Amino acid sequence: MLGKGGAHLLHLLRDAAISQDKAMRKATIERSTTETSITASVDLDGSGAYEVATGIGFLDHMLEQLARHSLIDVSLAAKGDLHIDAHHTTEDIGIALGQAVGQALGDRKGIRRYASIDLPMDEALTRVAIDVSGRPYLVWRTKFSLAKIGDFDSELAREWFHAFAMNSGTTLHIETLYGDNNHHIAESCFKGLARALRAAIEIDPNQKDRVPSTKGTLKG
Repeated sequence: MLGKGGAHLLHLLRDAAISQDKAMRKATIERSTTETSITASVDLDGSGAYEVATGIGFLDHMLEQLARHSLIDVSLAAKGDLHIDAHHTTEDIGIALGQAVGQALGDRKGIRRYASIDLPMDEALTRVAIDVSGRPYLVWRTKFSLAKIGDFDSELAREWFHAFAMNSGTTLHIETLYGDNNHHIAESCFKGLARALRAAIEIDPNQKDRVPSTKGTLKG
């Protein structure tokens, strides 16, 4: 049996290994098209710090909530053809941020992989379930009663989540169980994703060197 000193040393070595793993879970994506130019950086083991400038006020607010409640540091700058509308910019931000998260996850070794949460936002309640599986999929069961939330087209919320799921390699189920205020409904979706991500991408110290799959890979 290990004495107290030996057990303490094992804990220190384990924590050091986990810290080393964490130090590598960062990524930056630069994406430019004729419609948008986006730079997105993430640190999956951050403190929830954010610096977001998309030119779309409501989306800025949602991405700030995503960073803060997932504890993922996010730096994102986007310029897009907002003189047309916000569609291209919103979708491409989902693509770039999803790619950054997917790249930062690497081989996804040691993550908990699955998580779900019921997220209340005043009168609204949204359920978010996630499998960080390498197999992208979106189930979207959320409806808005108005075409716009402020100046933001409410239908673009789904476009962002779809782009994020497809490019981060996650299976994502979002269902708003009830709610009246469209701002609250949208915010509960983003915060729900944040808290589910926070749990699913956490390194499990009991299997930090293993991919959480009987296939031995999470690359689809």
